[in-house]
Amino acid sequence: MQKRRLSGRRPLLLAVGAGVTVAALAAGMTSAFAATVFSDDFTDGNTSGWSKSGGTWTVDGSGVLNQSNAGSELARQFAGQTSWTNYSVQARVRPTSFGSSSALVGLAARSTSSTKMYRLALLGSGRAELQAVNGSSVTAIGSASLGIGAGTWYNLRIETSGSTIRGFVNGTQIASGSNSLAGAGRIGLVTAYASGGFDDVVVDSSGGGTPTTPPPTTTPPPTTPPPAGWPTPTGSQKVDATIPVSGTFDGGLKRYYGIGDGGQSESQDPMFELAAGATLRNVIIGAPAGDGVHCEGNCTLINVWWEDVGEDAATFRGGTTYTVDGGGARSASDKVFQHNGSGTVYIKNFRVENAGKLYRACGNCSTSYQRHVVIDNVTVQNTDAIAGINTNWGDTARFSRITIVGDPDRETSICVKYKGVPKGSEPTEIGEGADGVNCLYSPSDITYQ
Repeated sequence: MQKRRLSGRRPLLLAVGAGVTVAALAAGMTSAFAATVFSDDFTDGNTSGWSKSGGTWTVDGSGVLNQSNAGSELARQFAGQTSWTNYSVQARVRPTSFGSSSALVGLAARSTSSTKMYRLALLGSGRAELQAVNGSSVTAIGSASLGIGAGTWYNLRIETSGSTIRGFVNGTQIASGSNSLAGAGRIGLVTAYASGGFDDVVVDSSGGGTPTTPPPTTTPPPTTPPPAGWPTPTGSQKVDATIPVSGTFDGGLKRYYGIGDGGQSESQDPMFELAAGATLRNVIIGAPAGDGVHCEGNCTLINVWWEDVGEDAATFRGGTTYTVDGGGARSASDKVFQHNGSGTVYIKNFRVENAGKLYRACGNCSTSYQRHVVIDNVTVQNTDAIAGINTNWGDTARFSRITIVGDPDRETSICVKYKGVPKGSEPTEIGEGADGVNCLYSPSDITYQ
């Protein structure tokens, strides 16, 4: 399956923090906001900007970097700068095979050499372990039994701040400790006697300080903007009952309509119900649309358009990683995307018009998960707020390349903070705006037109 991402995107190395001078960066000055300093989603089909050490690495047709030699003792790809100190690195990681219970697929930070690093490892035993690795000496900083299995995507994140090292899996901290093995170093993707896939690598300053890297002397390559307008349907199909999807459903940009009453009444049936791992692509959802799309597990929505959002455009429920890539939604009196399950929602290359909120982490569901959203390259028009999260549960929202159209008074809220409550109560709004902890963006991430 070909994923629709930023066309020809190469690894991106950026200056850290809006308005920070070269001198300040060289002195290690920390920014008040998170700033993305490196990213790669491998849609350019290569590993330019990475250095290989062992293994057999290829980028497949869907833009995933794979290491396929499960017999390799140590296979690694490194990127970034050896001078990077305090930062956060995250990536989507999918083990595809384990040779033993101690085999691993994982993510590395502060790599000072090919054998010295901090490593967040998914083990064949089913555990996730944050490690300090110095050659053959491996010290466990902390671990958790998560039932790790081959074929499943996991969102891994390592945060480094001084001597404090933290590891997160699907947004949940599994380990934290103090260690002085390495104070600076590159990022890495690693396997040992295992094979796996890697995607959506992002490095930013949210780990407690900014990587001390000077700004680049060249302009980053252009990226694909969100689509400029709504597509013309190739046909229309009335739907009388929810369409179940497993695998991939490609609608060929046909309009589907006919579920529900077109309003905000609760418990309407969805137009599409996606099983775990399913992909919905090239679909226009007309009115009435009921409760839009339900994802019962990890799911991917590619080039999906909602002409008139009913109850919600999509609800993310049983998984840990959900991706919305391309498309758009309009006429949502409440929210567009409802996040009820755990994990992270990725929204990219998207348009939203005439809506209450683009994203809302559930504030009163029966289970109070920690939830995360990453919003990139999105155009917003006539919308009250872009994201709403529950800071008391540790939710985070990260924003980059947000364009807000037709808002001269800057009334659009970027990130609204709530206090989540048990089911049956109503969450209360407690603030808004960037804080470097839960709402992560800098002024340069927001453009007004």
